[in-house]
Amino acid sequence: MKLLHILGLTLVGTLLLGHPLRASNQMSAAESQRARLAALVATHPEAAKLFSKYQRQADAALTDAPHPVREIVTAGKLASDPAKIESRAALEDMGKLAAFGYAYAVTTNTAYATAAKRMILAWAQVNQPTGRPIDETKLEPLFVAYGLTADAFSPAETETVAAWLRLVARQEQAQVRPESDTSFNNWNSHRLKIIGLIGCVLDDSNLVASATSGFKTQITRNLRPDGSSFDFHERDALHYHCYDLEPLLTLAIALDSRTPGLYDWQSPAGASLRHAVRFLVPYCNGSAAHDEWVHSKVAFDRKRAEAGEAKFEIGSKFNPQDGLHALELAAFFEPELKPLVAQLATAASTNYPTWQCVLNDATRP
Repeated sequence: MKLLHILGLTLVGTLLLGHPLRASNQMSAAESQRARLAALVATHPEAAKLFSKYQRQADAALTDAPHPVREIVTAGKLASDPAKIESRAALEDMGKLAAFGYAYAVTTNTAYATAAKRMILAWAQVNQPTGRPIDETKLEPLFVAYGLTADAFSPAETETVAAWLRLVARQEQAQVRPESDTSFNNWNSHRLKIIGLIGCVLDDSNLVASATSGFKTQITRNLRPDGSSFDFHERDALHYHCYDLEPLLTLAIALDSRTPGLYDWQSPAGASLRHAVRFLVPYCNGSAAHDEWVHSKVAFDRKRAEAGEAKFEIGSKFNPQDGLHALELAAFFEPELKPLVAQLATAASTNYPTWQCVLNDATRP
């Protein structure tokens, strides 16, 4: 399962509901955002329709058993690899967790929080973090669901989850290899997102500071002033440009209430996340096209193509819809992108074409 197809992964840094570590003023802001989200669902048919998909999914999964794996194994593996197949099956829990979290946020029905708690605790007790960001980025909906349902956890359960989350973050930090491209390519974008989201969920100032500082270094090292990314040039694929932007946008949103302006922060050379989004836009609105993978410098890209994985066929055209998630996240900062988001999502509404756009309005300052 491609995890990031789930529309509307939450703004963890701003929509944390009821977490025992929240200060009173932060709690008030979070409750205000919860109320705003519920009001949008109650008063806007487009928002209600989008929410109903999550609620139906949550209702259908209320009694499902969790399926945690000791290690998530997807990075560098072909789709046919048995370990990757097992991990993808286990990661179906993540879609259920996203649904539980949103259903609880909107309805406050404790059945959803109880179901999320059971699944989160199972993962916290079984999973052993590896520090591979391309694998552990797929835990994002779990971070989301915990942030949204943490008031349902007992002190002992909270400590169990917090200890595991801190281990995930520490492993990510420990596995940085400064001499490797993975210290600044898309791996690092996902690594910083993981660290930052966990820092927000746990209200851990050290993790938040590490992610904030790392974000600026990543913009400096990975992005160019024209908006292109290291990964775009290394892989000759907009697929990887999007894969770089998605975690950085998620992190910028999560940190916005603490460190506003990251979307427009510029490196000494003039690179910024806004410029990188603008680089993508022509390939999504139809004014430009790109043949993917033709000059990729990475052997694994050829290996996937040779294995018949259609997404990685050398010379295949970039599908504009593959830019949808990056652009709906960017619409938090640039609402004028919503018509393009609607076009890519084939949605009739340009007001709330995706659930992420609903979340954007509920949580934007």
